[in-house]
Amino acid sequence: MFIRTESFSQFIRLYPIVSLIILIHLLLFSVTLIPFLPEIWVYEHLAGINLLIFNGEWWRLITPIFVHLGFAHLLFNSFSLILFAPPLERMLGKVKFTLVYLSCGIIANAATYFLKPLTYNHVGASGAIFGLFGIYVGMTLFHKHLISQQNKQVIIPIVVIGLVMTFFQSNINITAHLFGLLAGIIISWLLLPFLVKNRH
Repeated sequence: MFIRTESFSQFIRLYPIVSLIILIHLLLFSVTLIPFLPEIWVYEHLAGINLLIFNGEWWRLITPIFVHLGFAHLLFNSFSLILFAPPLERMLGKVKFTLVYLSCGIIANAATYFLKPLTYNHVGASGAIFGLFGIYVGMTLFHKHLISQQNKQVIIPIVVIGLVMTFFQSNINITAHLFGLLAGIIISWLLLPFLVKNRH
Protein backbone atom coordinates (compact mmCIF):
# COMPACT_ATOMS: atom_id res chain seq x y z
CA MET A 1 0.00 0.00 0.00
CA PHE A 2 2.78 2.43 0.91
CA ILE A 3 5.59 0.90 -1.17
CA ARG A 4 5.99 2.66 -4.51
CA THR A 5 7.22 0.42 -7.33
CA GLU A 6 5.88 2.42 -10.28
CA SER A 7 8.09 4.08 -12.84
CA PHE A 8 7.89 7.86 -13.21
CA SER A 9 5.48 7.63 -16.14
CA GLN A 10 3.35 4.99 -14.42
CA PHE A 11 3.12 7.11 -11.28
CA ILE A 12 1.86 10.11 -13.24
CA ARG A 13 -0.69 7.98 -15.10
CA LEU A 14 -1.96 6.16 -12.01
CA TYR A 15 -1.95 9.12 -9.61
CA PRO A 16 -2.61 12.27 -11.66
CA ILE A 17 -3.84 14.40 -8.75
CA VAL A 18 -0.90 13.59 -6.49
CA SER A 19 1.40 14.28 -9.44
CA LEU A 20 -0.32 17.62 -10.10
CA ILE A 21 -0.04 18.68 -6.46
CA ILE A 22 3.68 17.93 -6.43
CA LEU A 23 4.10 19.77 -9.74
CA ILE A 24 2.44 22.85 -8.21
CA HIS A 25 4.80 22.57 -5.23
CA LEU A 26 7.79 22.51 -7.58
CA LEU A 27 6.54 25.35 -9.78
CA LEU A 28 5.85 27.68 -6.86
CA PHE A 29 9.20 26.84 -5.28
CA SER A 30 10.92 27.45 -8.61
CA VAL A 31 9.45 30.94 -8.73
CA THR A 32 11.40 31.76 -5.57
CA LEU A 33 14.61 30.94 -7.46
CA ILE A 34 14.04 33.40 -10.33
CA PRO A 35 16.95 35.88 -10.11
CA PHE A 36 15.06 39.10 -10.90
CA LEU A 37 12.09 38.29 -8.65
CA PRO A 38 12.35 38.82 -4.88
CA GLU A 39 12.51 35.43 -3.15
CA ILE A 40 9.75 36.51 -0.78
CA TRP A 41 7.28 37.28 -3.62
CA VAL A 42 5.46 33.94 -3.44
CA TYR A 43 5.23 34.18 0.33
CA GLU A 44 3.83 37.72 0.22
CA HIS A 45 1.10 36.77 -2.24
CA LEU A 46 0.14 33.22 -1.22
CA ALA A 47 1.14 32.56 2.41
CA GLY A 48 -1.39 32.18 5.19
CA ILE A 49 -1.00 35.63 6.74
CA ASN A 50 -3.74 35.92 9.35
CA LEU A 51 -3.96 39.70 9.24
CA LEU A 52 -4.53 39.65 5.47
CA ILE A 53 -7.12 36.88 5.80
CA PHE A 54 -8.87 39.08 8.36
CA ASN A 55 -8.79 41.88 5.79
CA GLY A 56 -10.60 39.75 3.21
CA GLU A 57 -7.89 37.79 1.39
CA TRP A 58 -9.74 34.51 1.99
CA TRP A 59 -7.79 32.63 -0.71
CA ARG A 60 -4.95 32.47 1.80
CA LEU A 61 -6.87 29.65 3.50
CA ILE A 62 -6.13 27.57 0.38
CA THR A 63 -2.89 28.75 -1.21
CA PRO A 64 -0.55 27.99 1.73
CA ILE A 65 -1.24 24.28 1.11
CA PHE A 66 0.97 24.51 -1.99
CA VAL A 67 3.69 26.90 -0.84
CA HIS A 68 7.02 25.88 0.71
CA LEU A 69 9.94 28.07 1.69
CA GLY A 70 13.13 26.07 1.77
CA PHE A 71 14.08 22.96 -0.19
CA ALA A 72 14.00 20.66 2.86
CA HIS A 73 10.40 21.70 3.60
CA LEU A 74 9.42 21.10 -0.02
CA LEU A 75 11.21 17.75 -0.18
CA PHE A 76 9.75 16.38 3.06
CA ASN A 77 6.14 17.24 2.25
CA SER A 78 6.35 16.15 -1.38
CA PHE A 79 7.99 12.86 -0.40
CA SER A 80 5.24 12.29 2.18
CA LEU A 81 2.66 12.76 -0.56
CA ILE A 82 4.45 10.31 -2.86
CA LEU A 83 4.35 7.65 -0.14
CA PHE A 84 0.97 8.12 1.49
CA ALA A 85 -1.37 9.87 -0.93
CA PRO A 86 -1.50 7.40 -3.88
CA PRO A 87 -3.52 4.67 -2.09
CA LEU A 88 -6.17 7.22 -1.18
CA GLU A 89 -6.33 8.64 -4.71
CA ARG A 90 -6.90 5.12 -6.04
CA MET A 91 -9.43 4.33 -3.32
CA LEU A 92 -11.48 7.54 -3.60
CA GLY A 93 -10.99 8.55 -7.20
CA LYS A 94 -9.57 11.82 -8.50
CA VAL A 95 -12.40 14.20 -7.63
CA LYS A 96 -13.14 12.92 -4.13
CA PHE A 97 -9.48 12.64 -3.24
CA THR A 98 -8.98 16.26 -4.30
CA LEU A 99 -11.95 17.39 -2.21
CA VAL A 100 -10.77 15.45 0.85
CA TYR A 101 -7.19 16.70 0.54
CA LEU A 102 -8.21 20.33 0.13
CA SER A 103 -10.83 20.07 2.88
CA CYS A 104 -8.26 18.84 5.39
CA GLY A 105 -5.83 21.59 4.39
CA ILE A 106 -8.47 24.33 4.53
CA ILE A 107 -9.73 23.16 7.92
CA ALA A 108 -6.14 23.16 9.23
CA ASN A 109 -5.58 26.67 7.88
CA ALA A 110 -8.93 27.93 9.17
CA ALA A 111 -8.07 26.61 12.64
CA THR A 112 -4.75 28.43 12.37
CA TYR A 113 -6.56 31.64 11.49
CA PHE A 114 -9.04 31.40 14.37
CA LEU A 115 -6.65 30.14 17.05
CA LYS A 116 -3.43 31.97 16.24
CA PRO A 117 -2.84 35.75 16.56
CA LEU A 118 -3.33 38.03 13.58
CA THR A 119 0.45 38.41 13.35
CA TYR A 120 0.89 34.68 12.62
CA ASN A 121 2.11 33.59 9.16
CA HIS A 122 2.44 30.07 7.76
CA VAL A 123 2.96 27.97 4.62
CA GLY A 124 3.13 24.27 3.80
CA ALA A 125 1.12 21.18 2.95
CA SER A 126 1.56 19.63 6.40
CA GLY A 127 -2.01 20.29 7.57
CA ALA A 128 -3.43 18.55 4.49
CA ILE A 129 -0.91 15.71 4.79
CA PHE A 130 -1.82 15.18 8.43
CA GLY A 131 -5.41 15.06 7.17
CA LEU A 132 -4.43 12.08 5.02
CA PHE A 133 -2.85 10.50 8.08
CA GLY A 134 -6.15 11.09 9.85
CA ILE A 135 -7.99 9.22 7.09
CA TYR A 136 -5.77 6.21 7.72
CA VAL A 137 -6.20 6.50 11.50
CA GLY A 138 -9.97 6.56 10.92
CA MET A 139 -9.66 3.37 8.89
CA THR A 140 -7.85 1.60 11.72
CA LEU A 141 -10.45 2.78 14.25
CA PHE A 142 -13.76 2.63 12.39
CA HIS A 143 -13.34 0.84 9.04
CA LYS A 144 -10.85 -1.94 9.62
CA HIS A 145 -11.88 -3.74 6.41
CA LEU A 146 -10.33 -0.93 4.37
CA ILE A 147 -6.79 -1.36 5.68
CA SER A 148 -4.71 -4.48 6.28
CA GLN A 149 -3.03 -5.29 9.56
CA GLN A 150 0.36 -4.92 7.90
CA ASN A 151 -0.42 -1.43 6.63
CA LYS A 152 -1.89 -0.49 9.99
CA GLN A 153 1.41 -1.45 11.60
CA VAL A 154 3.16 0.92 9.18
CA ILE A 155 0.92 3.97 9.37
CA ILE A 156 0.23 4.16 13.12
CA PRO A 157 3.91 4.48 14.17
CA ILE A 158 4.42 7.08 11.43
CA VAL A 159 1.49 9.13 12.71
CA VAL A 160 2.76 8.86 16.29
CA ILE A 161 6.27 9.93 15.25
CA GLY A 162 4.81 12.79 13.23
CA LEU A 163 2.83 14.01 16.23
CA VAL A 164 5.84 13.78 18.54
CA MET A 165 8.00 15.70 16.05
CA THR A 166 5.27 18.33 15.80
CA PHE A 167 5.89 19.33 19.42
CA PHE A 168 9.68 19.11 19.40
CA GLN A 169 10.64 20.81 16.13
CA SER A 170 10.88 24.55 15.74
CA ASN A 171 8.82 26.61 13.29
CA ILE A 172 6.04 24.01 13.15
CA ASN A 173 2.38 25.00 12.84
CA ILE A 174 1.14 22.75 15.63
CA THR A 175 -2.44 23.93 15.18
CA ALA A 176 -2.49 22.95 11.50
CA HIS A 177 -1.02 19.52 12.21
CA LEU A 178 -3.51 18.72 14.96
CA PHE A 179 -6.61 20.05 13.22
CA GLY A 180 -5.60 18.52 9.89
CA LEU A 181 -5.29 15.15 11.62
CA LEU A 182 -8.60 15.65 13.43
CA ALA A 183 -10.32 16.67 10.19
CA GLY A 184 -9.06 13.52 8.48
CA ILE A 185 -10.24 11.28 11.32
CA ILE A 186 -13.73 12.86 11.30
CA ILE A 187 -14.02 12.65 7.51
CA SER A 188 -12.91 9.03 7.65
CA TRP A 189 -15.35 8.21 10.43
CA LEU A 190 -18.40 9.90 8.91
CA LEU A 191 -17.86 9.78 5.16
CA LEU A 192 -15.26 7.24 4.10
CA PRO A 193 -17.55 4.23 3.47
CA PHE A 194 -19.87 6.45 1.42
CA LEU A 195 -16.99 7.98 -0.53
CA VAL A 196 -15.46 4.59 -1.32
CA LYS A 197 -18.78 2.90 -2.10
CA ASN A 198 -19.93 5.64 -4.44
CA ARG A 199 -16.67 6.57 -6.14
CA HIS A 200 -17.88 5.53 -9.62
